[in-house]
Amino acid sequence: MIQEKTIQTENFEENAHKKVSPILKWVASAISYIFHPLFISTYVFLFLMKAFPYEFADITDWQLQMRLFGVFWLTAFFPAFAVFLLWRLKFSDSIFLRTQKERIVPYVISMFFYWWMYYLSRNFHDQPIVLRFFFMGIFIATVFGLILNNYFKISLHGMGIGGATAAIILFSIYYHLNFGAVISIAILLSGLVCTSRFLVSDHTNKEIYSGLAVGVGCQLLAYLFIM
Repeated sequence: MIQEKTIQTENFEENAHKKVSPILKWVASAISYIFHPLFISTYVFLFLMKAFPYEFADITDWQLQMRLFGVFWLTAFFPAFAVFLLWRLKFSDSIFLRTQKERIVPYVISMFFYWWMYYLSRNFHDQPIVLRFFFMGIFIATVFGLILNNYFKISLHGMGIGGATAAIILFSIYYHLNFGAVISIAILLSGLVCTSRFLVSDHTNKEIYSGLAVGVGCQLLAYLFIM
């Protein structure tokens, strides 16, 4: 009986993918690329630059731009370049990391860079202190992601967008500011990203919702531990 229900669920999800129109698939793919988990750290740092410019008052505009570039360089470019090298060296069949096995090494590489970003944030006193828990939260999420990857292919997009949404809510709590509109937009984007993954990936409901929960939970855990 359980096996029949599993087969029916898989068939339903497969048929749902087949019924998606090409235009909707294109939009979903675009959203998936724009809000790729590798870009989330850069987006959050950019948000802090715009929302709390006084937190960066001790550095020049040029230094601030270099700081933003450094975040992108360490959290997006290097992990992506590592995946590209793994693909070119035939250690993975695709740069899209479609299997659990292909994701193991990229997880480990990302863990190193996120830990390094957290370490750097501890020593920078000319930027928002909330970056400490944010980078720690991302690091913890990659640890949980690597562990859960042994059992199922947890959604990286879910982890990324969930962590970003939780971080913005925690920023609002820490600074005692009303971020109602920003939080609403973040939650809406979370829904759009997760829906996009439903439409254009082979993820199941469990994998996407688990990724979202891990992203949110790890940010909350880091906030309670660091702040």
